[in-house]
Amino acid sequence: MDHRVWAALAAAIVIAAPAFAENAPGITDSEILIGQSAPYSGPASLYSANNKVELAYLKMINDNGGINGRTIKLLSLDDGYNPAKTVELTRKLIEQDHVAFIFSTIGTPTNIAIRKYLNDHKIPQLFAASGGDFWGDYKNYPWSIGLLPSYRVEATIYAKYILKTEPDAKVALIYQNDAFGKDYLGGLQDGFGADFAKHVVKQETYEATDPTIDSQIVSLQGSGATVLVSGVIGKFGAQALRKLTDIGWHPTHFISYVSSSVGAVLKPAGEEKAVGLITAAYIKDPGDPHWKDDPDMNKWRAFMTKYLPGVPLTDNNYVAGYQYAQTLVQVLKQCGNDLSRENIMRQAANLHDVHEDVLLPGITVNTGPTDYHPVKQMQLQRFDGKSWDLFGDVLSAAGS
Repeated sequence: MDHRVWAALAAAIVIAAPAFAENAPGITDSEILIGQSAPYSGPASLYSANNKVELAYLKMINDNGGINGRTIKLLSLDDGYNPAKTVELTRKLIEQDHVAFIFSTIGTPTNIAIRKYLNDHKIPQLFAASGGDFWGDYKNYPWSIGLLPSYRVEATIYAKYILKTEPDAKVALIYQNDAFGKDYLGGLQDGFGADFAKHVVKQETYEATDPTIDSQIVSLQGSGATVLVSGVIGKFGAQALRKLTDIGWHPTHFISYVSSSVGAVLKPAGEEKAVGLITAAYIKDPGDPHWKDDPDMNKWRAFMTKYLPGVPLTDNNYVAGYQYAQTLVQVLKQCGNDLSRENIMRQAANLHDVHEDVLLPGITVNTGPTDYHPVKQMQLQRFDGKSWDLFGDVLSAAGS
């Protein structure tokens, strides 16, 4: 055959072959290197349970052959819940360690601090461990996606439930003075609408570095409110429960779902102080007897016993981290052998009706190119002194 014909055939074969972008840094034939920062110290240290279980889950995946022949290595560094430290460590992970992408960094202020840097460099910021409503901003930040239900949606659900059950309620709100806390203010504004000022009679804020919120709770009691909404992280959730008991104030109390762990928040405060407390949930509570024989939760318990022996099985942060890790694995499986940053981000925005082991019945993970809110549904639950009891239907802000 004429050499010109061979050349033409070769060119045709090249054109017909699928055009993959170059694999991301940190990707070899045998390994996928990723990074995160986590609050192993500092005011949000209880949430490092998420990261510990992610590391353990990926070890299990590697023990079973990895994904498409590659093991996953997660570099997890302590940022102390300090946004400046998060920036420093993220730059190190990208520029020195050459990770493929950032996964499940904990916290709203910490994730915001690195969002522009990662988007400017077109590096996936996968499943930021924050329920900030702004993680759905696919237009301005196409390389950043969350996983948690939106705090704003959560607060909207609370407001609509309050209107339904206590239409004349006077509401007090305490929230962290950052984007995390302000979503609770925004959600109550959405839920109460034009009647917001009529219902919300007092607001107080605190800083994440404050030692206590005792004075704010006393101030809120003085408002005469019959309902309290606490948009707080775990440490301050426990403080609020103790202070409410100390001063004899017993409002209907709604608390952020990130502060609803029985083992990490309610037990340290005193479970008897939390009777009647209401929150919203999207994952199964490991301390709820309803799930004691659930096959999927039994899988989680078996995993925990083998890979994280000795940790409290009542801490739902270990359940949340398990879901994060399962979602990551699903994305990497969908990537196949195209592990370019472009395709990793494309697959993160291409999840359809994924029901992971620990999600509540009726709740699934769904994303799309214009839908960066993977979990959009929640169900209310009330604490009975020992465990959470689910009640009502699965809700969303639109359908609640």
